[in-house]
Amino acid sequence: QLQLVESGGGLVQPGGSLRLSCTASGFSLDHYAIGWFRQAPGKEREGVSCISSSNNTNYQESVQGRFTISRDNAKNTVYLQMNSLKPEDTAVYRCAAIAAGGTSWCLYYDNMDYWGKGTLVTVSS
Repeated sequence: QLQLVESGGGLVQPGGSLRLSCTASGFSLDHYAIGWFRQAPGKEREGVSCISSSNNTNYQESVQGRFTISRDNAKNTVYLQMNSLKPEDTAVYRCAAIAAGGTSWCLYYDNMDYWGKGTLVTVSS
């Protein structure tokens, strides 16, 4: 069964950090581009970041300089390191994979091939 599973969400105070993980099973992420997306209550889903199969990266402007996306192909996992978290970062975070591995712009895509179910990040004091 092909699936993506996110982990690492939780409750954190403003200014704190979390690292999200996205692990694939049933297929190898090596040749896929991976995106992180989030959806806050009452808001549309938005792309956060994307990493290509060759480790090129892009970020939404609001997280630039605070979030870092990376991948470990040996572990079949992509990470999203989130620092200096703000209350407006509160959302369900989902990862997604697309076979067009050369792109680093997948944060703007709707037609990803596989989606995880998400992990909740709450930033609150």
